[in-house]
Amino acid sequence: MTPAEEAQRIFDLAGIESSAGKLVSHSPIDGKPIGRVTRGDPDSACARAAEAFEQWRLVPAPKRGEFVRILGNLLREAKPILAKLITLESGKILAESLGEVQEMIDICDFAVGLSRQLYGLTIASERPNHRMMEQWHPLGPVLVISAFNFPVAVWAWNAALALVCGNPVIWKPSEKTPLCAEAVMVLVRRASERFGGIPHGLVQLVQGERDVGEALVDDPRIAMVSATGSTAMGKAVGPRVAQRFGRVLLELGGNNATIVCPSADLELAARAILFSAAGTAGQRCTTLRRLIVHEGIADSLVERLRNLFASVKIGDPRDSDVLVGPLIDEAAFNAMKAVLGDQIERVDAVPGGFYVRPALVEVKAQEGPMLEETFAPILYVLRYREIDEAIALNNAVPQGLSSSIFTNDLREAELFMSAAGSDCGIANVNIGPSGAEIGGAFGGEKETGGGRESGSDSWRAYMRRQTNTINYGSDLPLAQGIRFDVAP
Repeated sequence: MTPAEEAQRIFDLAGIESSAGKLVSHSPIDGKPIGRVTRGDPDSACARAAEAFEQWRLVPAPKRGEFVRILGNLLREAKPILAKLITLESGKILAESLGEVQEMIDICDFAVGLSRQLYGLTIASERPNHRMMEQWHPLGPVLVISAFNFPVAVWAWNAALALVCGNPVIWKPSEKTPLCAEAVMVLVRRASERFGGIPHGLVQLVQGERDVGEALVDDPRIAMVSATGSTAMGKAVGPRVAQRFGRVLLELGGNNATIVCPSADLELAARAILFSAAGTAGQRCTTLRRLIVHEGIADSLVERLRNLFASVKIGDPRDSDVLVGPLIDEAAFNAMKAVLGDQIERVDAVPGGFYVRPALVEVKAQEGPMLEETFAPILYVLRYREIDEAIALNNAVPQGLSSSIFTNDLREAELFMSAAGSDCGIANVNIGPSGAEIGGAFGGEKETGGGRESGSDSWRAYMRRQTNTINYGSDLPLAQGIRFDVAP
């Protein structure tokens, strides 16, 4: 069955109209169209979201959590079908697509519990008979701009938290994966019907290209913009939102490194490196792109990796034994070719798709293209002598998303995670830089944007903080001992 035929079966089952509209989605499996969507209206969406906010912010947070619980249960039921569509439209293997839907389910579960834990603080006052406290209130409509490589999970990371925090959500998906978003919205509408009383415009989808995204970003009715994509995109979005004093959460490019130390379990490291470098055809923001290996073990590890890279099966991501699917499109292939030149190895898999073998490139210095994020499976290998040198190499790039170290030396591990160690938002020990769980805050530093999504206390980004002082006495003492008495 062709990707288009398989996708149509899913659309028929879900009741999705995929033949209308001018925006065409192509499957990276064979490069052919699999459906169409209609361009959205940014102004109308923002107006509906602003109106929905007036109602949703007054709904008790645990009740808002109930809506997210219903959505999570619907995602459980739809997991196999939604995962299949993710594979058809983004090209990732089915196991990874199932994992992406599981991320959505997990963050819904997290958000349901969070809805009863939006804690403030009680603060001691210096004044007699006074109490201070801090509380959190809903922020306003949240715009989520998502990328093709995780076409649904990143929306869920943001939407589940934003909704329990009392905010409407507008979703601007990647124009490369619009159909996955349409399928999720079917589930959102079902959840709304089961919940009952959902404000019109609470969760909206606005399809379109760059101009649609720009109109949404510039709209003052959008309280926060959460944007996932390239550093270039973030450099454009950030100043535009700042100009109108909106709030922004940026999750941008990564140029992630792993350090392999002499004491490391090399078999463990090799398996982690393969997944981190080749998974999703090198198209994760946390993909491993730089391998920094101690000179004493480099030869044996590189030989092991070359064998793994040569043996990994590349092909149609619907096949259960395939580990690496296609690049998203020809532009991604050309970007990889621009770096590798004749060293790029194209694989004959499905006609019309762009399939490549992950590349292992040994270099003597960290320079040129190695300092940039090429969204393709290219792994550069550097050698180091001292651990301080390795950490310096890890940090010597503009991006700061994820990093890891393989070592059985406690001192090396603790140094890597210390203030003098990795400067990334994520620093792992004895696992790769890719494949984060939802329980921790996800994001990075420097040109990665500084934003945090998903778990931990990331919810605070979706709320506004308010400090309160309550005087329950009959006097009016002023702070800092100031006297302001009127003469008799």
